[in-house]
Amino acid sequence: MSKKRKHDDHEEHVDESWLIPYADLLTLLLALFIVLYAMNSVDLKKFEQMSQAFSIAFNNSGAGILDFPSAVENGTDPKKNDSNSDDKDNTKESQRQDEEDKTNNPESDASLQELIKKEQAELEDLKKKIDDYIEQNGLSTQLDTELNMSQLLITISDNALFSPGQATVKPESKDLAVAIAKMLQQYPNYDIIVSGHTDNTPVDRSEFKSNWDLSSTRAIRFMDIMLENKNLDPRRFSAIGYGEYQPVADNSTVEGKAKNRRVEVSILHTYVDATNPQKLNVQ
Repeated sequence: MSKKRKHDDHEEHVDESWLIPYADLLTLLLALFIVLYAMNSVDLKKFEQMSQAFSIAFNNSGAGILDFPSAVENGTDPKKNDSNSDDKDNTKESQRQDEEDKTNNPESDASLQELIKKEQAELEDLKKKIDDYIEQNGLSTQLDTELNMSQLLITISDNALFSPGQATVKPESKDLAVAIAKMLQQYPNYDIIVSGHTDNTPVDRSEFKSNWDLSSTRAIRFMDIMLENKNLDPRRFSAIGYGEYQPVADNSTVEGKAKNRRVEVSILHTYVDATNPQKLNVQ
């Protein structure tokens, strides 16, 4: 009876050997999930370390995968850290460059403000000289000047320079171009644009194809007389024709048409005080 009971106990014993491969499988699955999670935030070096750890895990039936903490680093994002480091480096480099610019660039900060003041004073002086010339020669109805934040603008009505529909400067009007050129030679560092404008009446002379043609030719002819002054630098001059497309008055009236027919001489600002544009508005 005793031997029979022992035999029965042996038959009822549960075989648990399947737990070993099952545990290995769970370990490998855990390793896989750790790899997938960690791949979102590792750099190349850490990925190689993780790959080695993963390889060892498979070769050793899953044992030891958690013995490689360098494969996964909690709470860190290498890409983010690298990005922050780059941003800091870029900020420092930008600050250093700004400091160098302030030191090496004579047009920065106080030096720039001095240049702006100097240029403003020069253009105000030039405007006064032109205004005096206009008053002395009784040209107030034909010429006008305006100093704004971008330029000193001299506006000359077309009848002061040209006969209707023509682009040849009247002999008696050449003195005006010569006088303006003589005043400009005292201020050689400014760019000059001479522009021609017409009203919207179509040209009726065969020598001009359009108002574009007439306005640009008038601008060039006036500029030619100014550049007879050899003290002026031709590289700082340009001429352009706008035709009828930049009117300053209504073309439906005779008075409006007369205002639109004009030649403008623009002496351009080189430096502009963007923080105080009203400072440059001088009538």
